[in-house]
Amino acid sequence: MKKILILTITLFSLSLSAQQINWMSFEEAVNAQKVTPKKILVDAYTIWCGPCKMLDKNTFSNPDLAAYMNKNYYAVKFNAEGNETVNFKGKKYTNPGFNPNSKGRNSAHELSAFFGVRAYPTLLFLDEETNFITPLTGYRTPNQLELYLKMFKNDDYKNLKTQEEFNAYSSNFKYEFKE
Repeated sequence: MKKILILTITLFSLSLSAQQINWMSFEEAVNAQKVTPKKILVDAYTIWCGPCKMLDKNTFSNPDLAAYMNKNYYAVKFNAEGNETVNFKGKKYTNPGFNPNSKGRNSAHELSAFFGVRAYPTLLFLDEETNFITPLTGYRTPNQLELYLKMFKNDDYKNLKTQEEFNAYSSNFKYEFKE
């Protein structure tokens, strides 16, 4: 009996450490939002982007971050130079300049242009009604991203009007994700 209990606890612990983000398509997230409103985080990446791969390997694989995102956000993986057709707010977005033979850079997707994505990776935050909040450009560690995830989730950003207010918020922020 004791061995079974130890085995069960070990397997449970391993499953917690293997926590992964539940990625979905843009349209799946928008549809899920209609049933259970949550904010959306879009990871606008490209296949050739080194910092995008680091974000996947070092940040999105963090079990604390993954658990928090799964609970509080709909997470979208979006190839910002991909060939996907996305319907958003009554408009169809495609990538008419997409070159399927390209092994590196490609043309920007129309949805990337809509959100003003100019560098990769860019994390796009949308509210519970799919209104655009802001982009966050560049690689972030789990703790660096934790600040933004919680600030947007709790709508704290609405009270931050100046750089000084943001600086005070970030210097008083209590980090909880284990790095």
